[in-house]
Amino acid sequence: MIINGTQGAASSAAGTGATSNVGTGTNSTGTGSAANAGVSGTTLGGTNFLTLMLAQLKNQDPTSPVDSSTFLTQLAQLSEVQGITSLNTSFGALSSSFSAGQALQASSLLGHHALVTSSTAQLAAGGTVSGAVNVPQTTSSLVLSITDDGGNVVRTLGLGAQSAGAASFSWDGKSANGTQAPAGTYSLSVQYAGQIKGSTVATTAVTGTVESVSMGAGSTGLTLNVAGVGSVPFSSLQQISN
Repeated sequence: MIINGTQGAASSAAGTGATSNVGTGTNSTGTGSAANAGVSGTTLGGTNFLTLMLAQLKNQDPTSPVDSSTFLTQLAQLSEVQGITSLNTSFGALSSSFSAGQALQASSLLGHHALVTSSTAQLAAGGTVSGAVNVPQTTSSLVLSITDDGGNVVRTLGLGAQSAGAASFSWDGKSANGTQAPAGTYSLSVQYAGQIKGSTVATTAVTGTVESVSMGAGSTGLTLNVAGVGSVPFSSLQQISN
């Protein structure tokens, strides 16, 4: 909006006294807005926008008034921005309410056995690991490899022929030579017959007891703390059982 240029025109048409009052009011508004924007770093709100529009109308050039279509366009833009702001506020409140409800539902999972997507498993001293492989296609041979943190294959489990879907597995915690594997974190990887370069990779899931549920901020969302797995996003939950 052009304020300074129109003040000059108003000065010519209205006289010195009118110019002094209008000019001062306009400059005060403009300076205050500029000062506030500079100090606070915030954007102009609807009230500021209307104030500037009124100042534009009061100080318009009588020989070249503001085009009515332009004025209506500016009002439509203000209405649109206010509508979007109100919508964002409503969605924010809805999101908070949804998160609270989801947290309440998730709290009922405490103490239950959860099957969650994970490419690693934590083996307790003398413990075992169970889970499932998500097989993308029917295969004549499915092999699960268990690797320690040093990259050494500790055990391979042949799961035989499998149809597309979930194939359960159970590791007794022992290495290939029959000795008990030390406690720690192990990586899980899968190979299946018929798998070619670029084909869908078979993923793994591990079963553990839900020990707690954490509320995250922003995109983190809900996190399940599962024994034998660690912290995993709520979206990775595949199955829950007693």
